[in-house]
Amino acid sequence: MTPPDAPRATGVTDGYNFAYLDEATKRMIRRAILKAVAIPGHQIPFGAREMPLPYGWGTGGIQVTASILGPDDVLKVIDQGADDTTNAISIRRFFTRVAGVATTESTAEATIVQTRHRIPERALREDQVIVYQVPQPEPLSRLEPRRAETERLHALADYGLMHVRLYEDIARLGHIAKAYDYPVMVNGRYLMSPSPIPAFDNPKMHRMPALQLFGAGREKRIYAIPPYTEVRSLDFEDHPFRPIRAPHACALCGSTESYLDEVLTDDAGGRIFVCSDTDYCGERQAAAAKAAAE
Repeated sequence: MTPPDAPRATGVTDGYNFAYLDEATKRMIRRAILKAVAIPGHQIPFGAREMPLPYGWGTGGIQVTASILGPDDVLKVIDQGADDTTNAISIRRFFTRVAGVATTESTAEATIVQTRHRIPERALREDQVIVYQVPQPEPLSRLEPRRAETERLHALADYGLMHVRLYEDIARLGHIAKAYDYPVMVNGRYLMSPSPIPAFDNPKMHRMPALQLFGAGREKRIYAIPPYTEVRSLDFEDHPFRPIRAPHACALCGSTESYLDEVLTDDAGGRIFVCSDTDYCGERQAAAAKAAAE
């Protein structure tokens, strides 16, 4: 927590409270975060505020980040794994202007990682926090549109609807075709939407040393996974969960283990596959160049 009269770093836009939100709002959001940590995977309502960007651009994640950010934190923001997209650059610049905190593109140097749709390839540590931007926090929303009914299903731990949804994929296609936003069970109790991260990233959430926070601004919900919490992707004994990855090596660093993006290279349909995580790919390329020079 930062007192309102804390010294401001140079380059900060005058007229704003530290990290944009007022202190009462940050206290309210921190209380919601504490409840969320106490009940892993359970959605906690909070009074989301208007932010200087549209819903869908990360207003929930920004409010969570603003509430936990301190002047000594180092912030990293990624969008689809990349540090250089419009969303990532805009949010990073926003916190530079309203909080004056240091920012980085290195996962290892960051104390807070705000992310849209990916978990970094590098394993996170106990002294780090990852904040997810979440468009739809309710995993049952496409199966049961009534909020009161989904709350009742969560209370009863009645998740038959989701099991039937996955089974229908197996019956029609022979496998579960859900490639992103793949539902998980948290601590053996609550069904949770992991935000639209690819199913490839789901295993990284299991017993992660870092605290995981999820913020949905439009839906006004916060939920969390404390460090070292069990997170299991839903599956069946005869159809176990399998992370999906393109069967290629990265065209830039040669990685055969990272999540890949498909990139068109010309109008003739030429394409390459490259690492989604730009920091991870850059580190591998730098290490290869250093080894070649020695």
